[in-house]
Amino acid sequence: MTPAIFGLSGPALTEEERAFFKEADPAGYILFGRNCENAEQLRALTDDLRSLHGRDRLLISIDQEGGRVARLRPPEWAPYPAGEAFDRLYQIAPASAIEAARANAHAMALELSAMGITVDFHPPLDVRQPNAHDVIGDRALGSDPVQVAAIGRAILDGLARGGVTGCIKHMPGHGRSMADTHKEMPTVTASAEELEHDIAPFHTLASAPMGMTGHLLFTAWDADNPATLSSKVIAEIIRGAIGFDGLLLTDDIDMEALEGTIPERSAKAHAAGCDIILNCWGKMDDMRGIVEALPTMSEATAARLDRALESTQVRDDLGEAADLLAKRDALLNIAEAAA
Repeated sequence: MTPAIFGLSGPALTEEERAFFKEADPAGYILFGRNCENAEQLRALTDDLRSLHGRDRLLISIDQEGGRVARLRPPEWAPYPAGEAFDRLYQIAPASAIEAARANAHAMALELSAMGITVDFHPPLDVRQPNAHDVIGDRALGSDPVQVAAIGRAILDGLARGGVTGCIKHMPGHGRSMADTHKEMPTVTASAEELEHDIAPFHTLASAPMGMTGHLLFTAWDADNPATLSSKVIAEIIRGAIGFDGLLLTDDIDMEALEGTIPERSAKAHAAGCDIILNCWGKMDDMRGIVEALPTMSEATAARLDRALESTQVRDDLGEAADLLAKRDALLNIAEAAA
């Protein structure tokens, strides 16, 4: 198996993709808006991917946080709020915010699992910082590490209740970024002591089955390599100080924060200690290059992948999603009424 997650070009597999994916046998796939037209089409696509590999528990992932980061959108799919909505409620009623986040994530997971999706790259545990770039912004669950961890735990729990595995991101913390990693490399000059604030939620939720790195340079830890490409940050901070032992993915390896060809970046990230390379754009040349650049998946990574997917389920209906969304809305209305 190739230790990579690949994107698809459109709403159905092309014959070229089908042949390539069958041979490359990637760890899984990531879906974007271009792959999601309607419920019937999307479920047919995910069923096709599972059939291609003969694995019921195939990693089929998506970025479905809510707010501006949502690949499944109304009117075909339900709307979900950004993390800031739960942050606002937490300021008034912490227990209600936690329950609202759990219900929201549970409903989201029921919808995702009915579409055949098994992994959601959610929640972001990046602690919001004043005056930082809005690449995180309203996606954040708060500016207090304890709060972020509490809401993040509820999201992981809600997703799991719906048969979907969550993924904590962006380790070791994206909250101080003064640039968008899609466009350029952010440099974080905070001290190691200050960065304890940033890694705290990740440490609290280090038992999560899956996590994602961020493409940021932390001068206190490694002045030469961004976290995704830094063996020191991965070994000493993510695996060490944070204590994360789950499946570690890169953020999209195609982002402009990183230098070099896509295969070169992939090889460096894997050598640094990332289990899985995430490549989102479905460009055949890049995907072929990644396969050539990476070794076969290790036994340790395969075991982490199996653990991450062991509780996932594919469903044929939305179950109690409507009731969960009504519960969420009633709780979020507490904050609106107090505003």
